[in-house]
Parts: sequence; C-alpha cells; structure tokens
Amino acid sequence: MFCSFLALVLRKELEDRLEEATGFDFEWDDVVRDLDALTQTEINYENKRFMLRSTARVVCGKVFQAVGVAMPPTVCRLNSGGVP
Repeated sequence: MFCSFLALVLRKELEDRLEEATGFDFEWDDVVRDLDALTQTEINYENKRFMLRSTARVVCGKVFQAVGVAMPPTVCRLNSGGVP
C-alpha cells in the first residue's frame, strides 16, 4: 500500500514540475512512452567501446529538464572499465 501511495506522490510531483517547466500538461501515457523509448547501446568498434543513446523524443527531453537531470550524451567513448 505504501509503495502505491509513494508512486502516486512521485507521479504528481513530476506532473507538477513538467507543467511548471514547460507550461504544458502532458498525458501520462506520453511521458511513459517517451521515457521507455530512450535507450543506450554499447558498441565495440576497432577495439574501442562506445555508448550510443537513442534520439530523445519531445516529452522525454522535457522530463529530464523538469527534474534537473542532464541527458546522457548521444555518443560517449568508454574506457576499459566501462566508464566514460
């Protein structure tokens, strides 16, 4: 029961921040769909490792902006330990 309540509180806070940051009231399904579509893929090319991020959809970028988190870079070279 507590987890469900906490999830609702967090959802409401995110919706409020999105509306405050953008002036728009996004549909929750659009928020979830765009966040779910954001992916990262590790690529090995000529003994070098890279992390590639998919293109962020409109709502996804606004979510990151609203919560004050930077989007991961589109392309990032990884060192041997898997750290950028």
